[in-house]
Amino acid sequence: SSCLFPLAVRGSEGLYMVNGPPSFTESTAFQRDSGKNCKAVAFSKDGSLFAWCNGEKVNIVNVTSAEFLCSLDLPKAVCLEFSPKNNILATWQTYTTGKDGTAGMPNLQLHDVKTGKCLKSFIQKKMQNWCPCWADDEGICARNVNNEVHFFENNNFDTIANKLHLQKVNDFVLSPGAQPTKVAVYVPGSKGAPSFVRLYQYPNFAGPQSALANKSFFKADKVTMLWNKKATAVLVIASTEVDKTGASYYGEQTLHYIATNGESAVVQLPKNGPIYDVVWNPNSVEFCAVYGFMPAKATVFNLKCDPVFDFGTGPRNAAYYSPQGHILVLAGFGNLRGQMEVWDVKNYKLISKPVASDSTYFAWCPDGEHIVTATCAPRLRVGNGYKIWHYTGSLLHTYQVPSNEEMWQVFWQPFLEGVFPVKAVKYQAVPSELPSTEPKPAQAYRPPALRNKPVTSSKLHEDEPPQNMKPQSGSSDKPLSKTALKNQRKHEAKKAAKQEARADANQESTQPSAPQSAPRSTVPAVTSGDPEVDKKIKNLKKKLKAIEQLKEQAAAGKQLEKNQLEKIQKETALLQELEDLELGL
Repeated sequence: SSCLFPLAVRGSEGLYMVNGPPSFTESTAFQRDSGKNCKAVAFSKDGSLFAWCNGEKVNIVNVTSAEFLCSLDLPKAVCLEFSPKNNILATWQTYTTGKDGTAGMPNLQLHDVKTGKCLKSFIQKKMQNWCPCWADDEGICARNVNNEVHFFENNNFDTIANKLHLQKVNDFVLSPGAQPTKVAVYVPGSKGAPSFVRLYQYPNFAGPQSALANKSFFKADKVTMLWNKKATAVLVIASTEVDKTGASYYGEQTLHYIATNGESAVVQLPKNGPIYDVVWNPNSVEFCAVYGFMPAKATVFNLKCDPVFDFGTGPRNAAYYSPQGHILVLAGFGNLRGQMEVWDVKNYKLISKPVASDSTYFAWCPDGEHIVTATCAPRLRVGNGYKIWHYTGSLLHTYQVPSNEEMWQVFWQPFLEGVFPVKAVKYQAVPSELPSTEPKPAQAYRPPALRNKPVTSSKLHEDEPPQNMKPQSGSSDKPLSKTALKNQRKHEAKKAAKQEARADANQESTQPSAPQSAPRSTVPAVTSGDPEVDKKIKNLKKKLKAIEQLKEQAAAGKQLEKNQLEKIQKETALLQELEDLELGL
């Protein structure tokens, strides 16, 4: 199993492949290209083919059989992509016009992978969205031409089989998976008309009635459209370039949900601020959003856009589901310190909290067991290299380039779905040859005047703890009536006001602030001075509270279990015990 999942590495040291866990040796299936000018690389979707441009030619090899397929005379290619079934390699180079302003040569080319023959070339001025989009079976291929979408069928590029013509299609995304293919299109608003995203089923494009779903919104300069794997719904992140309120450097974002059955909704995010990341669980029935001014919140929602699990707040701006969907990593990269939280999705339990500082890249290995994090140029010019982890937090392998070299890109060889079935989640860190490298937390800066004084904790904020949002069994699943909701809100507002008043009162008293771990809302309890006794009292109170709740349930006519009835019978004994302990004060 030594070369089950190779990694491709591209940088000033050339282009080479490394065998993944457990050997981490250079792969012999690919002959290293030592040129310092490797601009572009691509794997096919199934991982069997690999193409790269080294500044002289574009080469295509079969990595599984280690055979050379063909080379194309395209020294200036900067983008490469295979079609989903490995029939075509698309290449793009910068568009240039003639000196006298005459039209330039077509710069987007589609080549037959087997023969290297150019099947079709187009003029494609922009690098953004340069590549045509194929349905997974290559039955249709589409590209955006002057704000309309042109469709070709069965890789016949001489005839446009269909056109989707709306006033100005800015972007489109084809659905993944089997036919029939669906198309999500985005049309930006103009002159007071709203922007909209529409879903169609190919080839039914005639008239507004033919759309499967439509959602319009005013706040959008650009959108990101994300299909789920089963192609039943699209999430749309709509952003404005500027936040009119001046609250955010990122502009303003909103998150919308659109389903192919016509349903749509705005996803209500309970904290203001940017939306950093939104990802679908591969199971297609849940998605995770990371949002809100730092420390950011992260929440998993279901298809009704109701929160299922809330991860509280923390230093994070990205989320990554494992390919099998059984593990979710929340991470803070870029301007954050590289803290990761690895969660078991089925039980919503935290597995590990590794730290990969200075990371510019993160990717799950197709096996759903390993992860690569990397520090690459041009994002960061120093300390380039990569690390391979097991999700239980163990660092298994690390490589750093010599100080005068750079690493530009690292990525796993892909595999088709189902090659690696889901395995049971482990919590125990897997063994590693490397010593664990827990970075020492940097000491907070303290002005000279405070250096010899005792440290009073001065956290700017409390992180909210994670909480399960699924309606608990036993509680009524019926949504609260309007009045009940109103009362609940009133009650919460009163409680918050009380807490604030208490906090203010505490601020004025001169005693040092309480340790950070104590929740703000607790009333300082009378203590016995003996922590053991205090602990017993706390436990007794907890048990008595549980008994109260059981009694209320019984009064409401709920049939109690035998062990619950036994608990209620212990109430008098517990009360007696509590009284004795408290009298001992």
